[in-house]
Amino acid sequence: MEQTTLPRLGRDRDCTLPVRAVQFGEGNFLRAFIDWMLQQMNKQGKFNGMVRIVQPLPTGTGEALNAQGGRYTLILRGLENGRPVEKREIIDCVKDCLNPYTSWNDVVDCFRGRDLRFVFSNTTEAGIEYKAEPYKPGQCQQTFPAKLTSLLYERYQSFGGVRDRALVIIPCELIDKNGTTLQDCILHYAKDWGLPPAFATWLKEANVFVNTLVDRIVAGYPHEEAARLEAELGYRDALMVCGEPFHFLVIEGPQTLARELPLAACGLQVVITDDQTPYRTRKVRFLNGAHTSSVPAASLSGLTLVDEMMNDADFGPFVRDVIFSEVFHTVDLPDEEKRFFAQSVIERFQNPYARHRLLSIALNSVSKWKVRVLPSLQDYLKLRGALPSRLVFSLAALLRFYEVESMKADAEGLGRVDGREYPIADSPEVLAFFAEETKKLRAGADDVSYVQAALARQDFWDCDLNRVAGLSAAVTAALTAIHR
Repeated sequence: MEQTTLPRLGRDRDCTLPVRAVQFGEGNFLRAFIDWMLQQMNKQGKFNGMVRIVQPLPTGTGEALNAQGGRYTLILRGLENGRPVEKREIIDCVKDCLNPYTSWNDVVDCFRGRDLRFVFSNTTEAGIEYKAEPYKPGQCQQTFPAKLTSLLYERYQSFGGVRDRALVIIPCELIDKNGTTLQDCILHYAKDWGLPPAFATWLKEANVFVNTLVDRIVAGYPHEEAARLEAELGYRDALMVCGEPFHFLVIEGPQTLARELPLAACGLQVVITDDQTPYRTRKVRFLNGAHTSSVPAASLSGLTLVDEMMNDADFGPFVRDVIFSEVFHTVDLPDEEKRFFAQSVIERFQNPYARHRLLSIALNSVSKWKVRVLPSLQDYLKLRGALPSRLVFSLAALLRFYEVESMKADAEGLGRVDGREYPIADSPEVLAFFAEETKKLRAGADDVSYVQAALARQDFWDCDLNRVAGLSAAVTAALTAIHR
């Protein structure tokens, strides 16, 4: 069937379920993560509600979503237990998408709904930020926190400030303490706008603002495969979204949420805890740390993709050893939980559908190594009394990768290995340092002086790494081996 003759995905009948959630953000991630989770609960009869999406910016995909009756296709594909899987599902828990810039009163009416209980958001890392703006009752505010402040005040007034009409706010933006930060912004607006102190008390004592950690790789719309997929599905879908099967959500909040939002009871990988720190540490050290500790060396070796690296005879075992032999011991969680997550990281790296380029991961690798790898190295040394050899090698490979032969721009240098050039993207200060040290190397300086100069940069590492017993000598030995 020709693509142009395929019917468009739509909704053939109205949904009578009540609106129990509002979501700020109509982008790929929330539709492939939160809305998918709500769908799974609905399928098991444990949520029985719809979500209305609020488009956070004047332009977006709201009209396209409404044209399809709020429905879209989610395709999850990757590896599970070492085997390729692909799951296709029409998500139909979205009632519609509202544009607050043109339909503010509709958004207000939604927030006055008696069945509303949850607010989700993903407005990018810059979305949860306080920026002074005047209060405009009856009009759309500019920032996301200002919009939410105004809408919560509408709800507060509508129900007379009763506690049982308060909401649970679940932001998914990728910043630490996202719920706490959002609440602080809202309280700031409430004070600046001269809203009643009783409203601020209701915000703090009746509403629940949780911190979250979200994890799922979402590739988005499959541009190169869209025609084939639509022909197989039998309909056109402008909002088709692809992601990986793996998912994990940590909610730092009260355990009572498990009754209202029974995600884990539906078989979803969701944890409600009073401290998300160990889970954030686990993700940063296992997932992000494994990337950062392996990508520079793999890229220097001529590899280009993460799954290609995992299938390499040398780097596949190296990544596994980094995770299971070194990082594993530095994360303070039960071994069973760590083992599950570590194995999931391996499978995610092996996902042939992700097409994750090594050089895209290598962006700003110096600061990434400090945050993602250095804490594991330091904790391993404390716990084991010895340096972790693979993490030491990763620092040596990083220094070799950052040998800047020339500058293309302030934030991009060029490296060279085996006759081919590759980009090095970092801050101007970082690149300037490595460009100068590379000149010294090419003029005859030895690896010892290069390593000592790099490790001494406290502005890179927040400490002088030469003071870590044996580290400078071990990194120098590894770098010399790489140079050979």
